[in-house]
Formats: sequence, structure tokens, C-alpha cells
Amino acid sequence: MAEPARPRLSYPFEAGPETGATIDIAPGVKWLRMQLGGPLGFINVWAVADGEGWAIIDTGIGGPETQEAWRTAFAGPMGGRPVTRVFVTHMHPDHIGMAGWITRKFDCRLWITRLEYLMCRSLAGDSGREAPPDALRFYKAAGWDADALETYRVRFGGFGRSMQALPDSFHRLTDGDEVTIGDHVWRVVVGNGHSPEHACLYCPALNVMISGDQVLPKISSNVSVFPTEPDGDPLTDWLTSLAHIKSRAPDDVLVLPAHNDPFFGLHARIDHLIGGHERGLVRLHALIAAEPRRVVDVFSVLFRRKIEGGLLGLATGESLAHLNCLIGRGQAVRERDENGVDWYRAAA
Repeated sequence: MAEPARPRLSYPFEAGPETGATIDIAPGVKWLRMQLGGPLGFINVWAVADGEGWAIIDTGIGGPETQEAWRTAFAGPMGGRPVTRVFVTHMHPDHIGMAGWITRKFDCRLWITRLEYLMCRSLAGDSGREAPPDALRFYKAAGWDADALETYRVRFGGFGRSMQALPDSFHRLTDGDEVTIGDHVWRVVVGNGHSPEHACLYCPALNVMISGDQVLPKISSNVSVFPTEPDGDPLTDWLTSLAHIKSRAPDDVLVLPAHNDPFFGLHARIDHLIGGHERGLVRLHALIAAEPRRVVDVFSVLFRRKIEGGLLGLATGESLAHLNCLIGRGQAVRERDENGVDWYRAAA
């Protein structure tokens, strides 16, 4: 059976801003882009007029290129006005990487959910540390071979290298908060699954929602299980969060995502994302019903590309998220063999 066609979203802007430049999205809301390495290319970040200055939402990855782009924006299209606050949707380095530098430069506060702040500090604390035995056992159980395990061991602890040191304090955001930024009230809508406590910001007066990575128009957010919580079920969290966001923001809202372009069609996109993962779960269940499989044996039914190199960790985490979801639904069981490798089969 053919999968449903991707929903027809609409994109009101012909092109995004050049590095260091801005595009006006709505009254008092500016769109900026910061460059990233790899296939994503860039991250969208936002500046919202806030009294005599600007509130920044997301910051780009830590490093001199992003720093220079911000300096250009501050001096140019942002008119030399100070940053009043830094909001961060979640703790991944492309979002929080420059938060420490900006908050120190302007002596302002970081606004973020508690779990995102604490998880970020915890992961940054692994920088320079040796890969823990628990993590190596985790990936061995997924079916990784000796070469893949050695690559992971050598590269472990790189999270903190992609970000400036966090500020030592923050202002906590929680789901349902109403935060006044400049002339308008923004509501905090928290999602889970892609990260622990991801904050979207929705402004009813402007009919705009900054969605971070929680809803993206052309790609699906990575939802993964990691060695720190091997029995976690982030996919159920994420699917529940998508339904929560759909109930909290109208379909005609202009969505400002972290990647790709601003778009209309929130509800259709959410329905498509949920449906895509549910169909993946059906395919996965059929595969492990035929015979037991390791994590590395299930990639073909979940991904449309060959999994190799740097994609192995992402694919493993996302596959485990689907398998753990099936276990949580009572549709699969996991059994570990004498070599420490996990095999998954459909529940009887």
C-alpha cells in the first residue's frame, strides 16, 4: 500500500535571510539564520523586539563563525540595541551553543525549561571523559561491531565542544506560562521526545509559533533512545506532544521552525508526522513477527537511505525508540543472548 502523500504546506517567504541579515516575519519579529556544518546547512533563529532591545530565541552552534554572524546582526539590522533575554527552545548545541556568550556579552538572563538546562549541563560535563562501560554495552546490545564501538569510544564526549559555557543561572519556563515580550504575550507550549522538555513559543496576537525542532515542515525530528535511559519511550512522548501542540495552536498559525522555512499548515503537518511514525511501527512489527531481529537489522523498514558512518548512532537511537514503543504497547519483547546482544520479536 502506498503511503499518503505529504501534505501541501504553504511557504509565504521566497527565500531566507543571508548570514548576518534579517527578514521581518511579523511586527517586531525578525528571522535570522546561522550556518551549520552537515546536511542541515543552517538553523533559523529569531529576534523579538523587547522594550529598548531584543529577546533572542535560539542562538546557533558555538564557534567563531556564529559569533561573527551575531556581531554583524547586532551592529546592522538589529540597530545596535542590546539583548534583553535569551530564550532557548531546547538543549541541543545548534540551539543553545551561543547562549552563554550572548548572555555574558549583554549581562542578561537565559530563559529555558528546567530539564533542558540540567540535561545540557550534564552532557557538557562529559567533555573529555572516557566512554562509560554502560554506553559501550548499550551499543553492543544493539548489534554494533567492534569497529563501530571503537569509533564511538574515540569520539565520546564531544557535546560540550559545540557550545560556549552555559550561564550559571537561568529563568525557568514551564508549560502554559504566559511571557510578555515587548508588546505581546507568548504562551509556552512544552513538548517531549526529541528532547526532555522542549519549549515552543506561541503568540496569539501575532498568530505566530516558534516551534524549534518539535515541528519541522520537511524533515521529521530525531526521536532517540540513548544509553542514559535505555528503557525510555521517547516516541510515545513525542506522539503525545504533537497531539498536545495541535490542541494548543490553531491550524492557521505561521510556524517558525528551526530548520527549513516558515510555513502554514500546522495541523496537517502534525497529522502526517504522527501517521508516518505509526506506519513505521506497523512495518517494524511485521518484520520482527517474521523472525527475531537486532536493532541494526531493522533500519531498512524505518529509513529510506543507507545507514553508515555518522548516521549509525542516530539510526540506532531512533530504531530503539520505535522498538521500545512497541514493547510499551505490549506488541514486542526483548531478549538478550549470551553475547550481550538484544533480539526483538513480536509478542505472542
